[in-house]
Amino acid sequence: MAQPAKLFFTEKGYAITVLIYRLKTSDTEESAVEKKNHRDLSRQFEAAFNRIHKSLKEMVKKPDSQAFVELLYSGFKSHSLIRKYKKELHQFAKLRNAIVHEKVDIDYYIAEPHKEVVDRIEKIASHFEQPQMAVSIATTPVFYYYEDALLKDLLKVINKFDFTRFPIYDKDGEYKALLTSTEIIQWMAKHISSKFITIENVKVSELLASKKHYYVRFVSEAATLFEVEELFEESHTRDRKLRAVFITKTGKTNEKPIGVMTPWDLIESDGNVKDS
Repeated sequence: MAQPAKLFFTEKGYAITVLIYRLKTSDTEESAVEKKNHRDLSRQFEAAFNRIHKSLKEMVKKPDSQAFVELLYSGFKSHSLIRKYKKELHQFAKLRNAIVHEKVDIDYYIAEPHKEVVDRIEKIASHFEQPQMAVSIATTPVFYYYEDALLKDLLKVINKFDFTRFPIYDKDGEYKALLTSTEIIQWMAKHISSKFITIENVKVSELLASKKHYYVRFVSEAATLFEVEELFEESHTRDRKLRAVFITKTGKTNEKPIGVMTPWDLIESDGNVKDS
């Protein structure tokens, strides 16, 4: 006879029924239908778990181990989706180990997930397999200017929208530099005369005379949030600060930006990543 089922609860409150048998007998208390349903749920859970594991292997670069839990800990700093589901996935890993490693016979599991748990892990798996597009959380619109644009027009945008970064293009439509509020303030400090600064005919090109170049990257509108996160992580590893990632139609530097992402956008993305 089987001992009474024991109920354990994960941090999210999911009940996991663990059946502990003293003796394997043919006189089971479960009907054939119930046994089949339990096997199906365990198989569905395993399949969804393996799909997430595959996605983690693709997302996390150069991990110390390919083990599921190790990938969670290696990747949660760089990827918002892993951070969002890390606690749940860690609990699912425990259940998966009970299902796989504690199986006492073919198609006979001592740990069986409830349907609620299976539905949940399948939903999370779909989020990993269909990652959020970077453009969906990028700052839009992007105000860009040509070298011969007037500084006064740029200042109007700063005053109205509180933007502080502007991609600058040359006369041929090729990206040339990133102009920030820092360069504008420095230019004003150098050109102040008495109590006034004359900017009526000052062009953006004059503010780029310092030849200061910020590191930026361009990606296509098809880029995922994962890919952009990876660019920032890569720059951090190489100790080269990535100021911005511009999103264009195909990722070319002669295309006008339709969105921009900065490190701050990634911090905010933790709250905006696909809701559960």
